[in-house]
Amino acid sequence: MILVVDIGEKAAEITDPWSPLDVAYVNDQVIRLALFHGEYHWHKHAEEDEVFYVVKGGITIKLRAQPNVVLGEGQLCVVPKNVEHRPESPEPSIVLLFEPRALKSRGD
Repeated sequence: MILVVDIGEKAAEITDPWSPLDVAYVNDQVIRLALFHGEYHWHKHAEEDEVFYVVKGGITIKLRAQPNVVLGEGQLCVVPKNVEHRPESPEPSIVLLFEPRALKSRGD
């Protein structure tokens, strides 16, 4: 059976910020949907890149050694492995995360 996911419906299920919901699996990857609101903690992923795609709202990805990344609706960026980052959003925002299944959502 071919999976069809309604992102709007799935987003309505999320009540807690920073608690991703797995919505699909592709090979060794997972697509997670999350509510971003407030500040997440500083972290990095030693082995995996991480893709952030903003569905609704806007986020800033703070970076220690380079300029911050500001994303609006319909924009995405890739944070390479070993780059320390901290996502934040002053307003509730819905974000898709494309990650290897093995990735720990909380980082190191």
